[in-house]
Amino acid sequence: MTLTCIVVDDSFVQKLSIKKLVEHNSNLLLTGDYNNVMDAKKHLRNEKIDLIFLDIEMPVLSGFDLLDSLEDLPQIIFVTGKIEYAFKAFNYDATDYLQKPVSAEKFNRAVSRAIEVKKLRDQKSNAFNNDFIFIKANSKNIKLFLNEIKYLEAMGDYVKVVSDFNSYMVLSTMKHFEKNLPVNFMRVHKSFIVNMTRVEGFDHKNILLGDVSIPISRNKKQDIESSIVSNSQ
Repeated sequence: MTLTCIVVDDSFVQKLSIKKLVEHNSNLLLTGDYNNVMDAKKHLRNEKIDLIFLDIEMPVLSGFDLLDSLEDLPQIIFVTGKIEYAFKAFNYDATDYLQKPVSAEKFNRAVSRAIEVKKLRDQKSNAFNNDFIFIKANSKNIKLFLNEIKYLEAMGDYVKVVSDFNSYMVLSTMKHFEKNLPVNFMRVHKSFIVNMTRVEGFDHKNILLGDVSIPISRNKKQDIESSIVSNSQ
């Protein structure tokens, strides 16, 4: 498996060191290297990558500032000279945290961890099919046909999936479902994803699915109207 990656570090020497480690690892493909956050952001706007080797302390904007500006985070391996940022770093779901100077052994171990994370994510993503999905609820893998799903509701660390025949509590995130479900499923509110083919009516505040009324975000009305028109054609 090959992971596409970039290196972001304001130190020329440290950036060169990481680039050499990348080039000697056959599982990595370097697509860019940057010495500041703004240039890295331009790259990430135009190209989806798997992994960032990221310094934290940089002029003007830090590595944390870069991550805060991104909606869809790739995997992150922090490469920094200071250990005190480690706790905060893992709040960003970092794959690893390497302290400079970085040995080839530790670097390659971190890359191996990133590959395993990618494999797990791909397996979860492949559980979504054009016609059905598998969800895990009550320690069982359950097959659900997409056209039977009415809506999903965020409930803490779980997502409630409501179908025509039952409802299921799945340990997952709304972001995961939103990313993988087909386009007829829309995030109409921070707590709700709706199968737009099942909508029976709506106004400026709510969507109606039979006897269920689901709130909609104020800025979603136009998107909802467009989706309902598209799914009715």
